[in-house]
Amino acid sequence: QVQLVESGGGLVQAGGSLRLSCAASGRSLSSYPMGWFRQAPGKEREFVAGISWSGYTYYADSVKGRFTASRDNAKNTVYLQMNSLKPEDTAVYYCAINFRERAGIGTTEAQYDYWGQGTQVTVSS
Repeated sequence: QVQLVESGGGLVQAGGSLRLSCAASGRSLSSYPMGWFRQAPGKEREFVAGISWSGYTYYADSVKGRFTASRDNAKNTVYLQMNSLKPEDTAVYYCAINFRERAGIGTTEAQYDYWGQGTQVTVSS
């Protein structure tokens, strides 16, 4: 069993930045891929970014060049640095861990086993 807790969300103006954190307890994250997803009101949850156990990253086209995923295995934490935020980035952001597939980065919800509770990000225009 693992618990994931996101933090760092908030209200920011367009063009601003936020850094989300996802801290894990109960199990080490270091050997597994992690993903960030988001869900806007009235929309399905969508993949945003992922980071492999080795630090390889992959991004949705909508955030490429603006968001950066990273991980600090010593702190059992992953991060999502979000720059140049846009109103369309407004959503609840979730982190998730994939315990079944060490290789690669999953981009679908079904590939992840545990999820955090989410943190709200609101970008005003």
